[in-house]
Amino acid sequence: MRAILLLTGLLCLARAQNQALMDYLERRLLAIEDRISTWHDQTSRYASELREFKQQMVGMLENMDKDKETLRNDLNGMSTRVERVEREMDYLETQNGAQPCVDVDDKLVEQEVTIVKEKNKAKYSKLTDCRDMISSIKAMKILKRVGGAKGMWTKDTGSSSAKVYIFNGTSEDTLYEFSSIRDFTASPGMARAKAINLPHSWGGSGHTIYKGHAYYVKDGKEFQVIKYDLQNGTVVDSAVFPAQEQVPVYSLTPETYIDLAADEEGLWAIYATRENERNICLAKMDPNTLDIEQTWDTPCPRENAEAAFVICGTVYVVYNTKLPSRSRVQCVFDVSDMVTTDEAPLVYFPKRYGAHSSLKYNPLEQLIYAWDDGYQILYKLIMKKKLEV
Repeated sequence: MRAILLLTGLLCLARAQNQALMDYLERRLLAIEDRISTWHDQTSRYASELREFKQQMVGMLENMDKDKETLRNDLNGMSTRVERVEREMDYLETQNGAQPCVDVDDKLVEQEVTIVKEKNKAKYSKLTDCRDMISSIKAMKILKRVGGAKGMWTKDTGSSSAKVYIFNGTSEDTLYEFSSIRDFTASPGMARAKAINLPHSWGGSGHTIYKGHAYYVKDGKEFQVIKYDLQNGTVVDSAVFPAQEQVPVYSLTPETYIDLAADEEGLWAIYATRENERNICLAKMDPNTLDIEQTWDTPCPRENAEAAFVICGTVYVVYNTKLPSRSRVQCVFDVSDMVTTDEAPLVYFPKRYGAHSSLKYNPLEQLIYAWDDGYQILYKLIMKKKLEV
């Protein structure tokens, strides 16, 4: 009997424990369900907020696209207006002509012209029948940008060679030679170039290549013209330039004291001296002996001049401003008196990056090889004939 009572008691105790366990588990499940419900509500709220944020972002992006398109249209319209204003300015400048760099008295101008005519009275004996002069610039092509802000590049002016030569900087001694313009444009930097170590550093950017020789001015206080044979790699001749107290030939390119140029007539030197400090001088050189054959005092001022080039015995001086603007041919001097500044067209170069440090004319191609703030540029010229006097 006792055993039955004990067993009954144990069963009751076990039943009570199981009930307590079931109650505990039920409470835990209810708590978990509450948490799941809370998480579900929070997730729904977050999803709703995310959808609202996404809609706001989509709206903002659409507005930004609209604003971007409006801004693009405004910029295009502004560019069109700027181009129209530039064309109108070019037209007005062409119609009215450029103002002189310095205001001077009319009598003083007449006196200077008389002095120039007296000094240039010796008639120049032309070597060719070339009578070409610039009519306008037909096109411009920017090939690449290599080297420093100032330098010079050109082909051989006196031959049909396809080689291109690079004088980088205003005081170096390494000349770079490329086999062609295509090779030059395809080359990463100077990688494809043949490096030619010259025996002397050059000064300025007034060099030229003529009939297989490099003509350059030796860097230093004594202005010595060097003639270097590119094929043999030797100095053929040298001569001290016979001018006293030289000053920079162009006020905007102060590193250049002598600008050597070659055209159909041969070799020329553009320079300036303290005696005639305001204006530019011109000399005809013998390319074989480097002797000076004849000199002229031109009426072209040095002030605001950046570079010059020679075509058929006519020097074209290009002007700009200290704050780079539009380069333009504003003064022309012809050694044969076949063209004057008044008769020559006012030629404007397309606006580029700064100011030209060198301009080299190639008569075989009727191209100008220009160096503008490290950019190598080609200008295609339209020519016309000088009028006989």
